[in-house]
Order: sequence, then C-alpha cells, then structure tokens
Amino acid sequence: MKIGFEYLTKIIALTCIVLGSCKNYEKVANKERPNIVWLVTEDNSKHFLELYDKDGAAMPAIENLAQNGILFNNAFSNAPVCSVARSTLISGCYAPRIGAQFHRKMKQVPMPDGLKMFPQYLREAGYYTTNKAKEDYNILKSGKVWDESSGKASYKNRKPGQPFFHVQNYAGTHEGQLHFSLETMKRKETTTLQHKTPLFPYFPNTPIFRYTNAFYRDLHTKIDSQIGKFIEQLEADDLMDNTIIFYYGDHGGVLPRSKGYVYESGLNVPMVVYIPEKWKHLFPLERGSKTDAFVQFIDFAPTVLKLAGLKVPKQMDGKPFLGENLTKKELNKSNTTFGYADRMDEKYDLVRSVRKGKYKYIRNYQPFNIDGLFNFYRYKMLAYKEWKELNDANKLNEIQQQFFHKKMPEALYDIENDPHEVYNLAKNTEHQMVLKDLRKTLQKQVKDMSDLGFYPESFFIENGLTNPVAYGKLHKEDISNLIDIADLSLMPFDQSKEKIQYALHSKKPWERYWALITCSSFGKDASTNFLKKIKEMAKNDKELLVRTRAVEYLGLHTPEVPNKLIIDIVKRAKSETEANLILNSVALLKTVNPNFNVKLPKSLFDPSWLDKEGDLVNRRVVFINEDKK
Repeated sequence: MKIGFEYLTKIIALTCIVLGSCKNYEKVANKERPNIVWLVTEDNSKHFLELYDKDGAAMPAIENLAQNGILFNNAFSNAPVCSVARSTLISGCYAPRIGAQFHRKMKQVPMPDGLKMFPQYLREAGYYTTNKAKEDYNILKSGKVWDESSGKASYKNRKPGQPFFHVQNYAGTHEGQLHFSLETMKRKETTTLQHKTPLFPYFPNTPIFRYTNAFYRDLHTKIDSQIGKFIEQLEADDLMDNTIIFYYGDHGGVLPRSKGYVYESGLNVPMVVYIPEKWKHLFPLERGSKTDAFVQFIDFAPTVLKLAGLKVPKQMDGKPFLGENLTKKELNKSNTTFGYADRMDEKYDLVRSVRKGKYKYIRNYQPFNIDGLFNFYRYKMLAYKEWKELNDANKLNEIQQQFFHKKMPEALYDIENDPHEVYNLAKNTEHQMVLKDLRKTLQKQVKDMSDLGFYPESFFIENGLTNPVAYGKLHKEDISNLIDIADLSLMPFDQSKEKIQYALHSKKPWERYWALITCSSFGKDASTNFLKKIKEMAKNDKELLVRTRAVEYLGLHTPEVPNKLIIDIVKRAKSETEANLILNSVALLKTVNPNFNVKLPKSLFDPSWLDKEGDLVNRRVVFINEDKK
C-alpha cells in the first residue's frame, strides 16, 4: 500500500500543477511528512495545571507528553475568548487587522486577499485534515478547509499511508461547566481539597469561591483522562512515532476576571509539544525540555505549515517557532506578545496589551468601562454573582474591589513579582522607562496593523466588511489619528486640552467620538473646558454614536442623568449592532450612577432584535429595566 500511495501522490501532484491549484504539493509530495495533532482544552490558563503551579491540577497524560517534548512557559492566546482566538489560530493573523475581533460575531468577515485558512494548504499538499469538532470562526471559510469537521471526525478515514492533521477539542473545562447551582454544591463534593487550594488574591474567600476554585481543577483532571484515552488510541494505531502532538488551552479562563480579559489568566495558556524521536530534527530543543520563549496564537499556523515542509504565506502575521533549520537561539529571542479584547457578547470595551519579558502593559482605551460590567453569560456563574453582591455591600478589600472600579488608562505589571496583576506600576517613578518603552511598542503595533477596533462595530460592518484588510490600509492615516486622539488621555489634561477641543469640533464624526471618550477618561477635569460643548453634542450631533458618547460623559461626570436624551438616542438606533453599543453605555450608567432611573420600553426596538432570549440587545434591555436592589 505504501508504494501505491507514493504513485498516487505523484499523480495528484501532477494534476495540481496542471490545474494550478496546489502550488505547495509538488515540493512535498515525494517527502515523508509527520502527522500533526492538536489537543485543545477550552477555557483554561496555565495557572490551573500542576505542570506550572504546585497548587494546580495533576494531568498525568499531558505531563507524560511533556517528558517527551517541550513545555512552553510563555504560550499566549492573542485574545481571551474562543471565537477571536480561533479566528487568530486558523488565519495566522491578528484579529483586529482582519476585522475578526468581536465575540460573538454579528457578521463574518472574509479571509484576507490571497490567504486561505491554513488547513487548506495542508489538504492541497496531501494531508487529510479533520476537526472534532469546534470551528467558531469569525471568518468565512475560504474553500475546502476540512475533509471532516464534526463530532465524528477522525483521522482513521484517511487513505492508507496518508499524513493527517487532526484537531481534537475538549469542552469539559468550558465556562458553562461552572454554571452550577447552590443545590449542586451541596450535593456534589469536590475531589480537590477546597481549604488547601489557594484563591487568587483578588477573589473573596467564601464557600462559593472555594468550591468553584476546586471544582474547576477537578474538571482538568477529568479532561486529562479523556486525553489519555485518545493518546492510547494513537499508540494502538502505531502512530506515536510519526505524530507531532500539540496540547494547548484555547485561551485563558474561566474563573472570574480571566475569560474575556487581557490579564495573564485570560491569555497565558498551557502548551506542550510532543516530539517523536523520528522528527526531533525539526525541533530546536531536546525532548523533556522547558522554554521561556514567547509564542502566540498568530504563530501556530505558520509553525504547522513549517513542520509539514510548506511555505508560510506572506499575508500571515505569525512566524514559525518550530521546524527545520530553526535554532534554539532564534526561539529564545522571542520575548513579546500582543493581546486584544473588544466586544464580549453584549459587553463592549476596547483593551490592548503587550507583554515583553517580565513586564505587562495594558492600554485601557475606555477605562470608565469597569471590568465587572454586567454580562449575561458571565453572571450565570455563582462566583460572579456573589462577587458583585459583596462589592455592593462594601464587603471587599481594596484588591478585590478593583474589578468593579474604573481603571487607569494604562497599567504596568511586573509579572514575576505580581503574577496576578493587582499592583499597577504605571505611576511609579522608577518604572517610567519601561512604561514608555511598552507604550511606544503598543502604539506602533496598533498603528502599523491599522487596528479596526477604533471604528465602532456598526460602522465597520456597514463600510469595511467586504475587504477589512484593504479598508484598514486605505484608512490607515485616519485610524492613526483616532489612536492619537485616544492617547491624549495619557498626557496631563493641561497639555492635551487644546487638541481635545480641536477634535471635538472636527468635521469627522469618529474624531469627535474619540474626543468624547478621552473626555470621559479625564473625568471632571474636562467639564471646566468642555461641558457646554458636550451638552450641545448630546442633543444635536449628526452622528448618533457621538451623541451616545456625549450622554455617557454627562451620566458619568455630572449629577443628573439625561433620561430624555437616552430614550431619544435609543429609539433612533438603525441596527442591532448600533443599538447594542448604545445600550452598553446605558448599562454602564445604570451600574455606576446612583441617580439612574431610566426604563426602556421594548417598543423602542425593532422586534427582530428582541425575539430570542439570548439576543444581545434583549439581554441589555432586561438588565437595564431591572429594579436596582
């Protein structure tokens, strides 16, 4: 059968050359290639595994892979939520550059011109590609990506001798597993000892948090057992000697303040790569080794293509970290990762991060959007609910309260000494050089990539959806100007007020939009100079979302809530996406302004935006209309 397959690959290669559809195939058809498997667990950062932390869960199957592979201490998802993380993985591109940064998607975006989802390149090179079973991309498929993608997908259905790329997904640690009840807590004991498993410093020490903390570790142990069975099947099929195995978490989480947030608990994932003896020449490190080199999800697609002997498309942002001719020195030079968070379900925020070595920089572009702002799916978890109740009752310490307070526009953390990011060093005199270096690094990143997150989502869908990358390039200068306006909040107010005033009077709506966000970042300092102008914009600006940001300022920084203006703006929303962004500001005002008393009749909205319990607009309306406790 082996000889037969070699003839078959040559025939397919010649056919592809004639048809011009498989450029990579000719170069690899006559080479033996490794199988590649991804074992993916959902919603778990590295902080919960004994491989990384003595208080973490034991995962013997993964630990055994590490003994015969590489343990990565610094592997990062670029996004802290599944659809954005998976869009990054499948494309090898930064999601805000290609318009795939929102979760859950309102619309899917196309792949960048000339680029395919990476498994398609493997298929064209003769690989059998299978996915069991999660896709969840914010991107339209670019052709035939998978030979099989379903709950029954298996590498076993390939032709004899055909190499395969297989993704095996495990949902046992997913956020939904923690949506248990008080009755479940009473009925179901945890195997992990609750009183001996430390809580993160920002969590209150309560029975609910202790139980959730322990129960989540139990889920890891159960998943490891499932992974062990899959590995046993590979061994029974005599495939371990020819199969490179990646184990990783699809992003961080899922205890509160992890999934959806660019803290390390949301981005720093566990990762092990198993090295078959036969293919050790493709790896710059020895079996059983550990590395502190930084790798991120944009690098995964290029790395798989490199391991398969294929060229990496120039449209990808990532670089291979494994593969032939890559050295240990090259790998160890990698010490930087970039993170992004935008809309998570109905909750909007715009946050970017960069970590370089031990320092982490977070840019909160809308720092008044508190982390703890209500999100329907998050708050199905008892721990989230209790945390909020304890905050409202003023029963939290200063660190535990941070989640419910407005943030600083920028934050700097020393991850070695402050792994849970609770001590912001941005104002410390001795850290100013580091702060400025990382600020500059992040500013260059968002400008160079023409970060599409600086346009409101509804505007982007209406104007940039057809070709997001081209739209970003065409409007690169415009996006750069918006970033500059946003970054006025990093200067003393007296130094930035003239530029803010100029932007408030701009003919370009999104410059006015960002000028108002900057005013809200400064808070009451902006009132002395701009309150009259902001009130006028709240009533009369031609752009509805600019009016929204003006009303947001008034609700955050003046005694009265502009109730009539809120109702008027809400009823003028032209799309579900625009309504959801408006309602985010309204929900924020309800949360932080004690004078808020607005009710939103459902008659204000298009009925199609409210016809399902899970619709984002419906969730916001229900929350806003609930009586305050």
